[in-house]
Amino acid sequence: MRLRQPAFFPLPAAMQTLEIQTRQRDEFVDITRELQQIINRSQVESGSVLVYVPHTTAGVTINENADPDVVHDLLLTLRRLIPKDANGYRHAEGNSDSHVKASLMGSSCQVIIENSRLVLGTWQGVYLCEFDGPRLRQVHVQITAIA
Repeated sequence: MRLRQPAFFPLPAAMQTLEIQTRQRDEFVDITRELQQIINRSQVESGSVLVYVPHTTAGVTINENADPDVVHDLLLTLRRLIPKDANGYRHAEGNSDSHVKASLMGSSCQVIIENSRLVLGTWQGVYLCEFDGPRLRQVHVQITAIA
């Protein structure tokens, strides 16, 4: 049996970190523009970008960024489904709901890069999801190029 080599080989990946000051306890911060700026500086034409949030009360997601009512509706639904002061929480810090919301959103997402642009749908954007703010948050960004 022979191992087939891929038609392309990933080039070394480099990580950068965005620092984002959130302003509210619960909010979605559109970071699409900052990600595109990092890609532009990298001069990567084809590959992918990994976006990772190293926090247990924040997450990252891709969703609509054309109509701000979508973000409002997402936050409203999360607050209704996972209330801050629900009976039965045991975590002593008072932010159990924030941990649950962050777990549901996820801590990372990956987006394809083609022609040095994020490959997103017409109305899509990438959001840092804050659930225990305001805080200074880090978003790690790693671009992997394909030769």
